[in-house]
Amino acid sequence: MIKKIIALILSILSIFPLFGNKDSVNVKLETLTEPLEEFSMKNVTLLDSYEQNAFQKEVEYLKSLDADRLMRGFGDISGRKINAEKYGGWETSAIQGHTLGHYLTAVSQSYATSTDKELKEITDYMISVLSECQLENGYLHAIPESHFDRIENGNTSGTWVPWYSMHKILAGLIDVYTFTGNENALHIASKLGDWVYSHTSKWTEETQKTVLNVEYGGMNDCLYNLYKYTKNENHLSAAHSFDEMSLFEPLYNGEDILNGKHANTTIPKIIGALNRYTVTGEEYYLQVAANFWEMVIENHTYITGGNSEWEHFGEPKVLDAERTNCTCETCNTYNMLKLTRELFKITGDKKYSDYYENTFINAILSSQNPETGMTTYFQPMASGFFKVYSSPTDHFWCCTGSGMENFSKLGDSIYFYGADSIFVNRYTSSTVVWEEKGLKITQIADLPTVTFTINGSAEAKIVLKVPDWCEDKPTVKINGDKKLVRVKDGFITLDREWNDGDTIEYEMNMKVVAFSLPDNENAVAFKYGPWVLSADMGTKDMATSTTGVNVTIPLWDADSSELLVVEKGTVKKWLRNLQENLVQIGDTLNFELKGTNQNLIFSPHYKQHTNRYGIYFNLADSKTKLPENEADKYTIVDTLPVGNDQYEFSHNLKSENSTSGNYKGLMFRDATSDGWFSYDMAVDNTVTNYLKVKYYSGDAGRHFKIYVDENLLAEVTLENPNPNNFYDVYYEIPQEITADKSQITVKFVADSGSYAGGIFDRLSIVR
Repeated sequence: MIKKIIALILSILSIFPLFGNKDSVNVKLETLTEPLEEFSMKNVTLLDSYEQNAFQKEVEYLKSLDADRLMRGFGDISGRKINAEKYGGWETSAIQGHTLGHYLTAVSQSYATSTDKELKEITDYMISVLSECQLENGYLHAIPESHFDRIENGNTSGTWVPWYSMHKILAGLIDVYTFTGNENALHIASKLGDWVYSHTSKWTEETQKTVLNVEYGGMNDCLYNLYKYTKNENHLSAAHSFDEMSLFEPLYNGEDILNGKHANTTIPKIIGALNRYTVTGEEYYLQVAANFWEMVIENHTYITGGNSEWEHFGEPKVLDAERTNCTCETCNTYNMLKLTRELFKITGDKKYSDYYENTFINAILSSQNPETGMTTYFQPMASGFFKVYSSPTDHFWCCTGSGMENFSKLGDSIYFYGADSIFVNRYTSSTVVWEEKGLKITQIADLPTVTFTINGSAEAKIVLKVPDWCEDKPTVKINGDKKLVRVKDGFITLDREWNDGDTIEYEMNMKVVAFSLPDNENAVAFKYGPWVLSADMGTKDMATSTTGVNVTIPLWDADSSELLVVEKGTVKKWLRNLQENLVQIGDTLNFELKGTNQNLIFSPHYKQHTNRYGIYFNLADSKTKLPENEADKYTIVDTLPVGNDQYEFSHNLKSENSTSGNYKGLMFRDATSDGWFSYDMAVDNTVTNYLKVKYYSGDAGRHFKIYVDENLLAEVTLENPNPNNFYDVYYEIPQEITADKSQITVKFVADSGSYAGGIFDRLSIVR
């Protein structure tokens, strides 16, 4: 009995690989003799109705878009006339062109899955037009070449992230060749790769550092992919120019230096590092990728598999404190799954398969509205918020583009194979044709039971994962007969001569399990089998706001509460009796909450789309000391994450002799002697506004001036009120400055011989 109680407590407090207790990471790697191979998408057919609908909605959306409108900017740069208006949203900003790259990939993947000729016609047409838009020197983009020169010269004014968009364009061209066989697409990509080399080959060490300080997506990754086809050493050299060794080295040494780093800037760099390993065999880069993956999962990941708050990694294991309406950018999840997939193929390690399954269901499937096909930017981890989706033609966020890709390749990671083995990575109804063995396997998943039917005859190993959510050892029946099986490294291998009509019945046990956060053991979320559960919190006041560049985010409902007060006994006792306190309703996947102050119904989170929801709740009992809920003195009118390109761009950053970076986990911006930087910020002209600035005590003695609309607001000499730490200062903005205005320009100007700033973390207007 004591052993059972201990086991139950451990099952409540442990959180599979998501939250460990490591302070540093140094993964011991074992690689497969031969990496696992992926099946061609045409050989995998989705049978799950939810996923079938998700794919169909994506294809409908892709077909509804006008290729000419996506290519208009490319025509403008090249002089090739295209009679169509550009789309709105990000496609009329300095990041324009990125959607075309995602679109090429998504349409190509959809064709590879469905062999729909209309999709092939779309890519063939676009490649023919893009061929005419490519300049003689190989350049192909929707923005002028001068944007790249600006970045190299350290001048970000008037531009955004040109290399980021270039990555999407080049990757899309390569994917058209990969999935449709269009030779001209590879020819265009090769010429574009030559253009990239013409820039990178001239970089000094200082220029490279300057360029790599601005988000560049996975330029190393796509150039390594290009090299695999062209074998052009210039493409290999160009790829290596985007390998950020100053980032890789601490990761290789197991140092979690992610605090304050922009997550979706960082993850693609690591995907590129792993791709270098696949090209060159240099194990250094594999170790970098494996250590990074472990850090993100152990120290920065929520139960859904998502990460980041306001697009940035925080301090290791600080997750509860960062739960907001801007957590878990969907692009991060997309990229983490790309990284995870390749690590699984190389190592065969079950932890990668477990993470992939969990995150695909609870963060990727969760990100699409099944009625409209539109996808999310953020996925809030704070309870009481809701999912907000892009529009068909007015947003074109980064997550709109990665969303296109996510739902056009749903079958690509269900199965993998080796010389004589097939691995089942996800349990979902589907079929796979294993051409080398002459086998077709049909999987019907009705969890906790999965049935496989074999068509064809061959000797082979069918490898079934024992997922981390499986309670106890699963049972296996072949043709109705129960088999004694061995679990090794989390897998069951069925090795035999398979005959036409053979069946495998695989049954796993599931129960509701609680998972806490490392910085708050009472912040608890629930899973049932592979499904993260969330509570329906109603549809009251589903109001939204915007942040960044036209990114829509949900606003909170004051009636929402994530406090669950246990009515009898202690929190620990309530958790020990979880099966009686979160009770399944009949044969449904709905669960009724019992024994607390709130009457809530939980269900699989990926199906919550039109309501406010709660994933994490704070458990309390009569002995719990609740935090004081004193209202903040100030209300935020406008805020921006300093040093974040999107948010600075959306606030019209202008500067001279100004730089941004990361110090002690916080992003900063400053300006050198006689330099300056400014932002446009919203104000509330009906009340007194304040400018809230965060400084670092170690900068004590710096002196500069702050102006609001050219009016001197403050002459500042930084002090040392909080040694070796940060402090906030509030500056009152006279109402005569803000009268009849909705926006002001805030300007920081360095005095001669000193610096302006740095200002750290968030710059805010409050009232």
